[in-house]
Amino acid sequence: MGSVFSPRLSTQKNPATLLTLAAAAWLLAMPFAAAATESPESRDWPVWNGNASGDHYSPLAQIDRQNVAGLRVAWTFDTGEEGGLETNPLVIAGVVYANTPSRKVVALDAVSGRLLWKFDSGVPGVGPVRAVTYWTDGRERRIFAGVNNFLYALDAADGKPVAQFGEGGRIDLRKDLGRDYRTQSITLTSPGVIYKDLIIVGGREPEDHPAPPGDIRAYDVRTGALRWTFHTIPHPGEFGDGTWPKGAWTNAGSANNWAGMVVDVERGIVYAPTGSAVPDWYGGDRVGDNLFANSLLALEAATGKRLWHFQAVHHDLWDFDFPAPPVLLTVTSGGKRVDAVAQTTKSGHVFLFDRVTGQPLFPIKESNYPASTVPGEATSPTQPLPTLPLPFTRQGVTEDILTTRTPGAHAWAVQKFRTLAGGGGGQFVPPRLDKLMAALPGTNGGGEWGGPAVDPTNGVLYVNANETPRLIGLVLPRAPASAGERVYQQRCSACHGLTGAGAPPDIPGLVPLNPALTDQKIEELVHQGKGRMPPATDIDAISLQAVIRYLKVLPAQSTAAANTKKAPPAADAEDGDGGASEGSRYKSSKGFFNDPEGYPGITPPWGTLSAIDMNTGEYLWKIPLGYYPELAAKGLTNTGSLNYGGPLVTGGGLVLIAATAYDRKFRAFDSRDGKQLWESELPLPGLATPSTYVVKGKQYVLIATGGIGGGGQFRGRTGGIYVAYTLP
Repeated sequence: MGSVFSPRLSTQKNPATLLTLAAAAWLLAMPFAAAATESPESRDWPVWNGNASGDHYSPLAQIDRQNVAGLRVAWTFDTGEEGGLETNPLVIAGVVYANTPSRKVVALDAVSGRLLWKFDSGVPGVGPVRAVTYWTDGRERRIFAGVNNFLYALDAADGKPVAQFGEGGRIDLRKDLGRDYRTQSITLTSPGVIYKDLIIVGGREPEDHPAPPGDIRAYDVRTGALRWTFHTIPHPGEFGDGTWPKGAWTNAGSANNWAGMVVDVERGIVYAPTGSAVPDWYGGDRVGDNLFANSLLALEAATGKRLWHFQAVHHDLWDFDFPAPPVLLTVTSGGKRVDAVAQTTKSGHVFLFDRVTGQPLFPIKESNYPASTVPGEATSPTQPLPTLPLPFTRQGVTEDILTTRTPGAHAWAVQKFRTLAGGGGGQFVPPRLDKLMAALPGTNGGGEWGGPAVDPTNGVLYVNANETPRLIGLVLPRAPASAGERVYQQRCSACHGLTGAGAPPDIPGLVPLNPALTDQKIEELVHQGKGRMPPATDIDAISLQAVIRYLKVLPAQSTAAANTKKAPPAADAEDGDGGASEGSRYKSSKGFFNDPEGYPGITPPWGTLSAIDMNTGEYLWKIPLGYYPELAAKGLTNTGSLNYGGPLVTGGGLVLIAATAYDRKFRAFDSRDGKQLWESELPLPGLATPSTYVVKGKQYVLIATGGIGGGGQFRGRTGGIYVAYTLP
């Protein structure tokens, strides 16, 4: 097993019954946050999520509970691009450094939004980029930016590549992994973190074979030279090697840090959460607990040496990777002040550890769970969950929470629910071949990539979450009848399904194929990525043409598959040898548990924002976040909705958050009780974390808008528009 603790059981309580009392106690015990000093003449937002601790916090108090209703738009900057934005922009010395949907980098005047410079790498690509990274030694100033598989070093003054860094200003992250780099696919969506003269990076990787190992690597900020590597799939003789099959380090993949990291600068510790190993849903070829997948790693920042780790999911079969960077905070535990690290999860939990020793500050219980019925699978007999705080989302679908939105929707939900495996299933119930099950939270969270905010003055954590159940299961695909079908099964079916149906509204279907998608446009989509779809730069031209041919016959195959028990052979069978797929033996079958009109098949809330006192593990308040405009027009308001991007908490007593996918609102809440104090309608969904800063004595709040391209769930066009607010 990974890190296994023997905690005592705590009394289980319903969070809803604790809110009023806990909030009242907190208000009495904690001083008003406005005790923070007024805004200085200038204050930056120099690091992704605010600072090295990743707490999404600013002590700025010029904008506060009393005057936030007066916020007005100060400036906007339209990138003029489609594709969506997830960027948390940096602000340093009056300059905003940010991304565009096509992974360009821009520098803007922080007072006016005027473009100062733009960097275009010439590398085509679209998709999520969550920030850039800033470094200075007092003389040089550099911006580090991920563009697909490259990490660029730019001069912060003019945006030009620093020729002395790597190869002509960039390093190729496919290299230094111990495998032929031309066959690897990796892209940097979350920015690297700085420790002294190092930039430490992870990367986003495929979710099925072939996939590179998820090594965490540190590079010299001046030269781009590799300084250290931590193997998340251990090499022979390294700690954790026995939790994988022999030789896994040569062919297993992922266990990668895609969500980002934080650094305890004073102690020299980097905290890196990791994702699941490939494939996501079946582990017959990776028997064992699979360290260091699904783990929170504490590494010596100067060397990459492992100090401690905690594995939250042994042998993951649910795609329950850690979705966001952890956050550093200080809490009162056992009557003492303890420097801690908190990690939110897709499953709706918060783990809290002593950041030096790795000891849990709330008990963690290892419980038994059922074994898999899938041939070849070997599930872990136990899994760990914290006993406090209680989950911030519901855990599993039961018949009593099925939707009552309309009588028809309820009847559909009951009928569908009764066809599922074991009803709805709960945490750590293994996927099955014979039936689907409803997972709540689903693979989109619970907690998501925006991560939580923490007020360091009182240890209160604010986290937004999704409560939209997903259907999951496994299918045994036929042996591919063509090279195109083989590549499709390996690289595309994990999301779009074996029949190309996708998982609407989250993932678009490919049947029927959009007639506007010419061969050239499909090539661009595959190589550049779009929205949540990462670029697949490792797919060669011959394989790509085979996939395109296969996509053109996929509609006919999907229809045949729907009417027969066995799909017909592919039309381009002469291109393949008909052998078994090189990817996972079993493929996932998944989608949202939505009613026929596309709304979640359970009762609201479908998205929430919670405040948790991390000193006690008790909830202070919890509210729905977001709504569907068309349902609100019919009187069904305050339902909550899908939300991506995180909150910002300030010394002015505010929690500022956009994040909602449908209503395009940017909101401010009272941090004490969750009361909404202000809202503004954005030009596009603000699926990103806000930044705040002061220039010339005036405080601004800045949000990236644009949504996430590639999914019908976000409704309407995507783009990239930055909106800054200030008081008149």
